[in-house]
Amino acid sequence: MIRLTYHPIDYTALVESVRRPHCGAVVLFLGTVRDLTGEQITTALEYEAYAPMAEKKLAQVEEETRTKWPVADLVLVHRLGRLEVSEISVAVVVSCPHRAEAFDAGKFAIDRLKQMVPIWKKELGQDGPGEWVHPYG
Repeated sequence: MIRLTYHPIDYTALVESVRRPHCGAVVLFLGTVRDLTGEQITTALEYEAYAPMAEKKLAQVEEETRTKWPVADLVLVHRLGRLEVSEISVAVVVSCPHRAEAFDAGKFAIDRLKQMVPIWKKELGQDGPGEWVHPYG
């Protein structure tokens, strides 16, 4: 499942959605808004995307991940809009028969998402209007 959302990410529900009887591993990655970027204090982030293109690229990440590992299920969810410090901006959840595969698939999926999905973030700080950052990293 891939999804862009303006709503908080329910990672517990996502984890439950990928659990399978033949899989001994479920890996969850959560990206959260941190309060520092380098030495700059961050008060919030704003995420924007052109949804049709971002969803197409998310689907590509899902397909690439599934071709490399025996993934039973995979979820990629990214928040859009304004997020405060500590809010979850992105979730990757993967289930596989074994833990090494699940960890590798999860790492690959988040790295590819950050590399190729056109989602922009604006870092908002105490010192002004903030600036847009891309690539998404």
